[in-house]
Amino acid sequence: MARRGSSRRRIIRWSIAAVLGVLLLVILVDTWVEAKTDGLTYNDSSEIPYRKVGLLLGTAKYSTDGQNKFYLGRIQAAVKLFDAGKVDHILISGDNGSRYYNEPKQFREDLIRLGIPSEAITLDYAGFRTLDSVIRAKEVFGQDSITVISQEFQNERAIFIADAKGLDAIGFNAVDVSGSYGLKTKVRERFARVKMVWDLLIGQGPRYLGEPVLIP
Repeated sequence: MARRGSSRRRIIRWSIAAVLGVLLLVILVDTWVEAKTDGLTYNDSSEIPYRKVGLLLGTAKYSTDGQNKFYLGRIQAAVKLFDAGKVDHILISGDNGSRYYNEPKQFREDLIRLGIPSEAITLDYAGFRTLDSVIRAKEVFGQDSITVISQEFQNERAIFIADAKGLDAIGFNAVDVSGSYGLKTKVRERFARVKMVWDLLIGQGPRYLGEPVLIP
């Protein structure tokens, strides 16, 4: 019985140590990303430097409780940036994993409805995740510098990836989402940053590259 109790205590200690180790790793990576991207995201369209292309990161238009506020914020940010003359072209990068789900097409339709010329929009259908979108902006769409358009937390991760891949990137922050839904997303983001660092360390590339696409 004493041996069984000792083994149980040892397992508990190792479990606590493992949890604390993971939390420490998350904190360290999060701090690293924040420091690396400090001063590279903007909330005011009058202050952000000009870049030819804005990389608009995709998301679903609707969530389980209706309109996806992350989507709405990104649409509004893209229009604001374009109207301010801080980008000339918008590269929409998102998931088109099936014929029934097409983030770039949905974004395009709404941007055109809000006054963005169709010729100022290019679609990237293989932006399955932020890593894919950023690398493809450089390798497929030939960009050396971009403005990432998303909420600040994702902009920071995208800029971190861009820096690691030799792409000059800044971010224009869409309005963030508050409440429990926003909180859940921010918690997931912390773990996504750890996964991002791991992917960069092992040289993980996009799911697809393909032939170069010219942005006029």
